[in-house]
Amino acid sequence: MKRLVIFGNTYQQGEISKVFGLLEHLRDRGIEVAIEREYSQFLATKGTIEVPTFDANNVPEADMALSLGGDGTFLTTAMWVSPKGMPILGLNLGHLGYLTAGNLDENSNVIDDVLSGNYRIEERTMLQVQCDIVDISHPWALNEVAILRHDTSSMLDMETHLRGRELTNYRGDGLIVSTPTGSTAYNMSVGGPILEPTSSCLVLSPISPHSLTMRPLVVRDDSDIAVRTHSRATHYEVSIDGEVTLCPTGSTLSIKRAPYCARVVQCQGNDFAHTLRQKLLWGTDQR
Repeated sequence: MKRLVIFGNTYQQGEISKVFGLLEHLRDRGIEVAIEREYSQFLATKGTIEVPTFDANNVPEADMALSLGGDGTFLTTAMWVSPKGMPILGLNLGHLGYLTAGNLDENSNVIDDVLSGNYRIEERTMLQVQCDIVDISHPWALNEVAILRHDTSSMLDMETHLRGRELTNYRGDGLIVSTPTGSTAYNMSVGGPILEPTSSCLVLSPISPHSLTMRPLVVRDDSDIAVRTHSRATHYEVSIDGEVTLCPTGSTLSIKRAPYCARVVQCQGNDFAHTLRQKLLWGTDQR
C-alpha cells in the first residue's frame, strides 16, 4: 500500500480532529495521500493541511480510496472511483455507517489492518440507468434506482418489461430497483427482502402499490429492465442513490447492471452476518 485518495463530506464537524489524526498517521506510515479538492478546502478551514488535491471527475491512480463519513459519502465515492476498479474503504464518521468497514477513532484498528494487508475485497453489483428523453449526468448506482412521484399526489403507472418481455404495470407511489447492497436501504423500508450483498440478483420493490398482489420481486442481475412511466403530472423523479433527476411523463428508463462493480474493502471477521447483528440489531433482544 503506497498511495491513497480520500473523499469526505462537510457534515461531521465534530470529527475533524480524527481526520487530521488519520492524515498524520498515514504520513508516519509513509503513505502518499491526495484529497478530493472540495473536501480539502473544507479541511483547510479547520486547520493546516499540506496535501495534494484532485477533482472528483479526474481521480488519480491509487491503491485504494478512503471514504470518510457515512453511507452517503461512501455511495458518492463509489460513483467516482468504481469505473477505475479502485477498492473503497469506508471509515464511519456518521451515525449508522452500514456500508463502512469500521469507525474512525482511537480504538479502531481498521486502518492499520488494511495497511498491513489484513483485508479482503467484495465485488458489489452496480446499476446503470438511461432515459430515452433526458440525459442523466450520473447514471450509476450502488444502492438503487427509485422512480418517484414529483410534487403531486397523482399515482404513477409504470409499464415494466423484464429482459424484453412484458412483466406488469406497477401502479402506486413508485418503484425501486435495488442491488443486493441496497437491499438494506430504501428497499428494506418499503418491505423488500434483505439480500446478501454479493448475491447476483436485483430486487424490484413497488412503493405503496395500488394492488395487494404487487409484491417485491427478485430477478437475475443480468436482467435488462425497462420502465415507461405515466401520470397526470408532467414529470416524475428518478433518484439514483439519492441524486434526483426529473424525467417527463411518458419517458422510458432502461436499467441494467453496470459494466463494472464496486470493490468494497472488508476487514477480516467483518462479514454479512456480523453486520446484520451489529448494525441492524438482527435477532437481538432490544428490551
